[in-house]
Amino acid sequence: MDPVVVGISGGSGAVLAKLAIDELMARNIPVWATCSSAGRQVWHHEMGEPFSRALSEWGDNPLFTYYNINDIGAPLASGSAPTTGMLVMPCSMATVAAIAHGLADNLLRRAADVTLKERRRLIIVPRETPFSSIHLENLLKLSQAGVVVLPPAPAFYLRPKSVEDIARYIAAKALSALGLPGTLSQEFRYQGREERSSP
Repeated sequence: MDPVVVGISGGSGAVLAKLAIDELMARNIPVWATCSSAGRQVWHHEMGEPFSRALSEWGDNPLFTYYNINDIGAPLASGSAPTTGMLVMPCSMATVAAIAHGLADNLLRRAADVTLKERRRLIIVPRETPFSSIHLENLLKLSQAGVVVLPPAPAFYLRPKSVEDIARYIAAKALSALGLPGTLSQEFRYQGREERSSP
């Protein structure tokens, strides 16, 4: 299978990227990843470890390749390099705005631009609340261009018991949106309302 590109920006939610990358490689799907400098800072704060530690662990897997955010010569910067699609998770509002307006000024944004122009699947997980009118206009622009806008909204009907439960669900939804079969397992699917007898 062609690799999935994973872009990690400076939005909150580093755990989402980690879970998605781990799951992709567990399914023997190659990963091409890049992370912005703000993404590295957020990772360190939220994960309690430097991003370089995750890179070291992932680097032991031949399915994983990391490209520096400034490496515009990387294969994911060219449409001639086939990919399955791209996840941007978490996706900051600065990254949303840049992608929406074609500002391909780093590798993450260029890779998203390439994904759009080649009409491949692009899924973004925007991290902001509440959204301003500017945010909403940019997100609408991306949606109209074919981008899947997947906010990290919990599935309360699944009765999550922890932040990890919620994060695993969001990561699974993002992989499912890429069109990868079997990524939304039974535990993450709505089973219908339970009928309760009257007291």
